[in-house]
Amino acid sequence: MFEITDVQKIGVGLAGFGIAFLFLGVLLLFDKGLLALGNILFISGLACVIGLERTFRFFFQRHKVRASVAFFAGILVVLFGWPLVGMLIETYGFVLLFSGFFPVAINFLRRVPVLGTVLNLPGIRGIIDKLAGDSSRTMV
Repeated sequence: MFEITDVQKIGVGLAGFGIAFLFLGVLLLFDKGLLALGNILFISGLACVIGLERTFRFFFQRHKVRASVAFFAGILVVLFGWPLVGMLIETYGFVLLFSGFFPVAINFLRRVPVLGTVLNLPGIRGIIDKLAGDSSRTMV
């Protein structure tokens, strides 16, 4: 087992609040203030959880330049007052940034008791299989 520091615990809380504010901002018809606050909290929470250096290395890898530019440009567009356009750009960047993590997350969710049953239903399974990609990459 590994030790979780207090800073990492705070980071999980910040990222959780960031996701909650982003959800509320979208739910309340793209409220600029909530979306901006959610973005700031999510980024600061991520930095606290994995550290500043690893956060910079994650966002500024050579093959993730387009994704990082889209993600941060979306945040700037939200801050400048165009929340719908900014969230679309930010979502595009988010999908590009975290697309390598999707297969791992989906295969983990398939092992959760109730959720795994739902994800393996005939109509949903095909969509999830396309999102997960090649299952041999995520085998341990």
